[in-house]
Amino acid sequence: MLLQVLGTAAGGGLPQWNCACPGCTGARAHPERRRRHASLAVRVGEGRWYVVNATPDIGEQIEGAAELHPGPGARQTPVAGVVLTDAELDHTLGIARLREAHDGFDVVATPPVLDAVREGLRLDAVLGPYTSVRWRELSDGDAGRPLDGAESGISVSAVPLSAKKPRYAANSADSSHRWSVALRLRDTGSGRTLLYAPALAVWSDAFEAAARDADCVFVDGTFWDDEEPLRSGFSTRTATGMGHLPVTGPGGTAHRLARLSGRCLYTHLNNTNPLGNPHAEQHKLLAEWGIEVAAEGMVIEL
Repeated sequence: MLLQVLGTAAGGGLPQWNCACPGCTGARAHPERRRRHASLAVRVGEGRWYVVNATPDIGEQIEGAAELHPGPGARQTPVAGVVLTDAELDHTLGIARLREAHDGFDVVATPPVLDAVREGLRLDAVLGPYTSVRWRELSDGDAGRPLDGAESGISVSAVPLSAKKPRYAANSADSSHRWSVALRLRDTGSGRTLLYAPALAVWSDAFEAAARDADCVFVDGTFWDDEEPLRSGFSTRTATGMGHLPVTGPGGTAHRLARLSGRCLYTHLNNTNPLGNPHAEQHKLLAEWGIEVAAEGMVIEL
């Protein structure tokens, strides 16, 4: 399984266009600190890739990854589809940017997420005149389904995590825990497994089991500690109150990741998180626990 990290930032990116916090100001002064919205690309076959979460940066992310560049045909692209972990705007707005797809593309997600994107955002009707979107249901369970048809060497399944809905879908009658999921990607040839969870509100037993079984785990690193949103002055809620387990402190995920045998990386960093600065002391602490922060452009082969 070949993976490429396309982005590692939470909603708004780093820097965020309307923010002058120390993290955003630092990223403007030091371009190497800039981070695009959290996303990942997985190769499902020769010259065929799926993008995990379609962010507002998807065009720039494709341009920054040579494996995703079009060719050899004038409108031939290796981007075959998108897999969604949730229906949040920072993970779905990029779908509209794929409207030029000559042969169409897949969007794979759980039923409530598909409904929100198709009906709530009206992307089914909006994209219809431009291209063919094949809306495919993402299933639960360990076995998973081939991501790119029967010949695909990668299977995908969902680990339900949270009933948190995006604001535009607040009135949806669906209250299942399939609004936000972790993706379990498995190489059917080698048996190697990736678990990708950019938003993690609760470390459930099901998530623990999937994390222990995975060879590589990407986890929500939005906030360093629970008080960060309050301390930064942009929210009246804690990290957990906003649906994100913090990295450290009570309820933090770092000590859980340190016990896992697989490679562990944080992604989805908020602009207030000190981990956005590659020189911050917090990186040394994570390194002592054997945990990394995902870097833009990072390539991982499992």
